[in-house]
Amino acid sequence: MGIFTVMPRFPGYQLSTLPVSLPSDAPENQKFNEGNRSLANPGYENRGRNNGGTGGDTFSDGNAGGGEGGDASGDRNGGSPLEGQGEINDTEYYGFNTKINQNLRGKMDKILVMRVRSQAPGYWRVMSFDHYTGQGWEVTDADNLSLTERSRWGGRFFLYPFISPQVRTRKVIQSYTAVKALPNIVPAMTYPSELYFPTSEIGQDPLGNLRSPLGILEGLTYTVVSAVPYRERGKLAISGTDYPAPITDKYLDVPPEIKEKVKELAEDILSRSNSEITSPYEKALYLTQGLKQRFPQAQEVPFFEDGEDLVDAFLFKYKGGYADHYATVLTIMLRSIGIPARFTTGFGQGEFNPFTGYYLVHNTDAHAVTEAYFPGQGWFAFDPLPGHELVPPSFEESGAFSVVKWIWEWVASWVPSPILGFFEGLWKTGLQILGVVILRLWGFVSGNLVGAVVGAIAVSFAGMGSWFLFRQIRGWLGRRRFARLPQMEQLYQQMLAQLRLQGHQKDISQTPKEFLQGLQQKYKPEAVGIMTELTEAYVGWRYGGQAANTDYLQTQLKLLQKYLKRIKS
Repeated sequence: MGIFTVMPRFPGYQLSTLPVSLPSDAPENQKFNEGNRSLANPGYENRGRNNGGTGGDTFSDGNAGGGEGGDASGDRNGGSPLEGQGEINDTEYYGFNTKINQNLRGKMDKILVMRVRSQAPGYWRVMSFDHYTGQGWEVTDADNLSLTERSRWGGRFFLYPFISPQVRTRKVIQSYTAVKALPNIVPAMTYPSELYFPTSEIGQDPLGNLRSPLGILEGLTYTVVSAVPYRERGKLAISGTDYPAPITDKYLDVPPEIKEKVKELAEDILSRSNSEITSPYEKALYLTQGLKQRFPQAQEVPFFEDGEDLVDAFLFKYKGGYADHYATVLTIMLRSIGIPARFTTGFGQGEFNPFTGYYLVHNTDAHAVTEAYFPGQGWFAFDPLPGHELVPPSFEESGAFSVVKWIWEWVASWVPSPILGFFEGLWKTGLQILGVVILRLWGFVSGNLVGAVVGAIAVSFAGMGSWFLFRQIRGWLGRRRFARLPQMEQLYQQMLAQLRLQGHQKDISQTPKEFLQGLQQKYKPEAVGIMTELTEAYVGWRYGGQAANTDYLQTQLKLLQKYLKRIKS
């Protein structure tokens, strides 16, 4: 017991058990074999059935449909073709496959896919692609898997992610429970280091994408421990351009017929910055924002013709595209100016349920982002889709007094020790006095009935006062924010604020016209007409540079406000 008492307790020596399903009884679902190495996504057409224990069909390259004479359009309730025009599957996201086709059209029906409990919000990353095919992506040598066996003692897989020891990371634990069966993929936050999964082996393809010999079945639970890097902008900005040869060989490829055109446009966007941008990281940020602003998400884009390039059509023909087209365009843009990049698919964080602590992730949360490589720092994601944040969600160094703490640490780093000791003593004395005051107040409130009544009254008044003060501050901040906006922006934001009071919140991913379309059945024609005028004027001003008659629109907004007040009362 004496030896145990003085023995150091380093985290690496501690045994930990995290949520994971029991292993399958079937031996063929425990390890990889010739039948289950391929990624099996039922969202694509079945071309060769192989029941190798994957829980789904195995797919290989070749002609879609029933042979060469098959229907290239695909079956919306069945599989989509791997090449050419077609409809997406209703329920399966097309982006989880070793080869994907972005010449598909349609929408998925919203279905809950999994519940995630995580120490931080995140982008539940699934897989990356290196080779651009002109109308989609594929993973080079996808079935050449590197296999890792489960630890005999800890019951977990040690994955040893390739990340520089100079990069500061934070350990984030995530537990996933499948509500709907998924292909043999393993969603996880970036750089997974430990994996608790109910198989004997886990595979990684040449891009590091995780794959299991078992399809993720309904009800299956597994846990991932990821070493998520801090996104330190200062370090990323000075990372330089000394890229390793394996990175440049794989992630700078651009079709030669479009390379110069795309490069010229990318440089034109960068040239519009107020100051010259030299850092690859800052270029990636600026191009991401530039795509959002210059290319609004299209309502409808025709199918690409045979041989037509997606990026070329997006930038120079249709001036926009569908959601995942943006990540493809940004990836090729970055490559064209010498920044290694890859196309990555996964799930957005989903809807957080504060009562259960789970993120509810649907199939419609799946979307693609661009990952760019920075020497000495690794891969970092960018999301160019309009309505999304520039970077996917991740942990933050947050806290009630995080800014104050940072300032104090900065001051303490150069203040002489005697002065620092004086301030620390003053802080401790203040805390002691505050503690004594709180204890005495609590003793008075809990000591007798009069104290309890007085305490209840004081809390009620404090709550009402805080609520009133909060409303006043919020209103003042709102007026200040509106006052700094251009006149047309003010009018549109005031309309959104009025509609928000009616319970109609504009989603961040909606375009102004999409939001307007959803309101047409909820209000009378005269109100919808005013909303249409304001929206059309805003869109024309914001994206087309057209002047707006703000005096007339101000009058129309007042009429709309009167109408909304009437129906609310």
